[in-house]
Amino acid sequence: MSIDVYIPTPFRRATNNKDRVAIDARDVRGLLDQLEGSFSGLKGLVRNEAGEVHHHVNIYVNNEGIEALQGLQTPLKDGDEVSIIPALAGGARYPSPGGQATPRRGEAGRPSPDGGRPTLDGARARAFVELTRAR
Repeated sequence: MSIDVYIPTPFRRATNNKDRVAIDARDVRGLLDQLEGSFSGLKGLVRNEAGEVHHHVNIYVNNEGIEALQGLQTPLKDGDEVSIIPALAGGARYPSPGGQATPRRGEAGRPSPDGGRPTLDGARARAFVELTRAR
């Protein structure tokens, strides 16, 4: 049973610059265990010490977020594609006329709830996954 795992650019330093890795696993937790076992540099990048996925990392099985499936217990089958997508950050502050950086604003001019950090919501993350597959 082979699962194709997409490794995002920020994590490729831990996988000897591989953008895709084939893993045999029954569920997402097992897949992450095997990834971290094969590529020790991934330890701590995707999950915390308790084994839970970091809040800034999204995992997709066949373009469906695992939070909408069964989480880390999401079963995998031969031919599935798993994508690990970290949230994007940076460029969140815009220079003001006085030269000081100001936080990005949300609705009605209030500071955005994420502190001005852009992240990928589900739809944008799925589009990102599709774009990376097209390459």
